[in-house]
Amino acid sequence: MSWGTELWDQFDNLEKHTQWGIDILEKYIKFVKERTEIELSYAKQLRNLAKKYQPKKNSKEEEEYRYTACKAFLSTLNEMNDYAGQHEVISENMTSNITVELARYVQELKQERKSYFHDGRKAQQHIEICWKQLESSKRRFERDCKEADRAQQYFEKMDADINVTKADVEKARQQAQVRHQMAEDSKADYSSILQKFNHEQHEYYHTHIPNIFQKIQEMEERRIVRIGDSMKTYAEVDRQVIPIIGKCLDEIVKAAESIDQKNDSQLVIEAYKSGFEPPGDIEFEDYTQPMKRTVSDNSLSNSRGEGKPELKFGGKSKGKLWPFIKKNKLMSLLTSPHQPPPPPPASASPSAVPNGPQSPKQQKEPLSHRFNEFMTSKPKIHCFRSLKRGLSLKLGATPEDFSNLPPEQRRKKLQQKVDELNKEIQKEMDQRDAITKMKDVYLKNPQMGDPASLDHKLTEVSQNIEKLRLESQKFEAWLAEVEGRLPARSEQARRQSGMFDAQNPATVNNCAQDRESSPDGSYTEEQSQEGEGKVLATDFDDEFDEEEPLPAIGTCKALYTFEGQNEGTISVVEGETLYVIEEDKGDGWTRIRRNEDEEGYVPTSYVEVYLDKNAKGAKTYI
Repeated sequence: MSWGTELWDQFDNLEKHTQWGIDILEKYIKFVKERTEIELSYAKQLRNLAKKYQPKKNSKEEEEYRYTACKAFLSTLNEMNDYAGQHEVISENMTSNITVELARYVQELKQERKSYFHDGRKAQQHIEICWKQLESSKRRFERDCKEADRAQQYFEKMDADINVTKADVEKARQQAQVRHQMAEDSKADYSSILQKFNHEQHEYYHTHIPNIFQKIQEMEERRIVRIGDSMKTYAEVDRQVIPIIGKCLDEIVKAAESIDQKNDSQLVIEAYKSGFEPPGDIEFEDYTQPMKRTVSDNSLSNSRGEGKPELKFGGKSKGKLWPFIKKNKLMSLLTSPHQPPPPPPASASPSAVPNGPQSPKQQKEPLSHRFNEFMTSKPKIHCFRSLKRGLSLKLGATPEDFSNLPPEQRRKKLQQKVDELNKEIQKEMDQRDAITKMKDVYLKNPQMGDPASLDHKLTEVSQNIEKLRLESQKFEAWLAEVEGRLPARSEQARRQSGMFDAQNPATVNNCAQDRESSPDGSYTEEQSQEGEGKVLATDFDDEFDEEEPLPAIGTCKALYTFEGQNEGTISVVEGETLYVIEEDKGDGWTRIRRNEDEEGYVPTSYVEVYLDKNAKGAKTYI
């Protein structure tokens, strides 16, 4: 089928149809262009999404990605980046292989179509001119024939009229002959033009127009083939990235299958393990039996071998400490120093006095009563750990040695710090080696630079290395202390625990319950190797301050110099005046305060007390 033979008279319709074909092609180009914009936008959104959920550097989130589930999620985010990259590839390939190529083809197609229809219009104009010439010659021939017929009739009329002269008749005859000749000439001209028109018309409808329409048909078919090829390319561009997208999805599946719940559980243990032992059982404390409050029965100097019933705190070998309470405050509230006070010296030197037990002055309350009194007098402080944590968060203060952390976590932090410092040291050493090599090059080739110019930098790097080494040694010492702390501290703990057990007949049974009621379940404690399960009260937090310090109930003057070396005691100098905040309760110790942060116990026989009878809390223990 050919447009030239079948559509020889549909020039205008073909012109409209071919324009519609170009419009369709341009519409398809617009469609592909919008698809590429969607792909770019989608890729951008995917990348932004993956970036949004990427862990922030130097943050807590980065530590969370130690877990296999978080690692799998991170792999998914990375694969989504690659997935987004494939959509960018789709956009680029569609733009270069379809949009750009078709846009160029459309321009060529428009020029070709314009040329073909220009030739067609030119052929139409030519046949129209030929038709006008034919019509003109035909009208002239018709007019000349009519004029010749009228001239012949006039001649015949004049010839038949006897009244007309012979000269008029001859004139009419000549006129008739002229008209007849003109008619013959017009006939010949008309015949010639008619033959020419017929030839042109045949050429137009059987040669020119078919050729032009055939070219237009071929052009239109090429356009159709081209848009079909573009659609195939459109699909192939997508198909080419399917294997890579499949690999991305396979990697996501692989990452998901790499999740190890047991490993994550172990990481949780390593992250939060404190290294402490669980609290022991609390034994029943019998209050039904009368307790004689005498110095020999209830003072902290009483030994375990006197046959008195002894209530132990917990039944296990590991003792717990009350968390984050200042040593010289809570311990002063709970108990006096762990040993009897020394006798007063006969002279200024305490060492010159012969040792001898000090006579007890009065009875002493059981330790549990004093502890309960302390707890009820401070109803606002339910959990020292929580209060301390709140203060720490507000102040943002973290000890340099991470002493606020449990032993296991502290060890990890210190190890991490040591590793960081070692990396810094190695970096500085590499820099020093590089500067040294450069200096050697300058020495061998002075034209390249002045060796002396590197001395300052070399000195600076060496100083940095020395500082980092000192810092590393400091943290390594702390780390060694922590790593060897359990056995090392246990020996000291055994000694202190033994002394404490020998002097403490009654322990607190409410302490562990309050410890366990901490909201976060975390607290600071020291561990003991003793099997008796006594409370080890040695390592409290020095950073906790009580809300309401005890008021002074009088003053005292130091009669002798006393070196306070035991837990809960304070050193005084002879003649020094201090504030009394708690009288001797029968154990031979008086609690005093030097300033807001320094308070503790001194032997009562070493000071002269002046009580203020009107002071709040001033009372005499009998």
